[in-house]
Amino acid sequence: MKVMKYTEPESQTFDGDTVKGVTGRIAIGKDDGANNFCMRVFEVEKEGFTPKHSHDWEHEIFFHQGKGEVFLNGTWEPVSAGSVAYIPGNKEHQIKNKGNEKLVFVCLVPAGAPEM
Repeated sequence: MKVMKYTEPESQTFDGDTVKGVTGRIAIGKDDGANNFCMRVFEVEKEGFTPKHSHDWEHEIFFHQGKGEVFLNGTWEPVSAGSVAYIPGNKEHQIKNKGNEKLVFVCLVPAGAPEM
């Protein structure tokens, strides 16, 4: 069992041509004995974005703080604190921060997918 603040695990920052202002953490993963899912928490700075990408596995997202947009099926959908998104496998997607504060979201991926 594990109980802690999501900000406690070591973070990894992503910045480059295809990603801007993104920090990610593995909140719960295989090192914790989670055999079925990995819970990741991402923070996206103002005007930041994740890379536009696709992969074989589905994942589920819960938006905890901020305002943004999710690109899926060729359109941008607005999201804010309390929004959820389901991303099927092999679908191109991206997340952008469109607000004035950090966009914070929790992402669940199945076992076998890269944890970060």
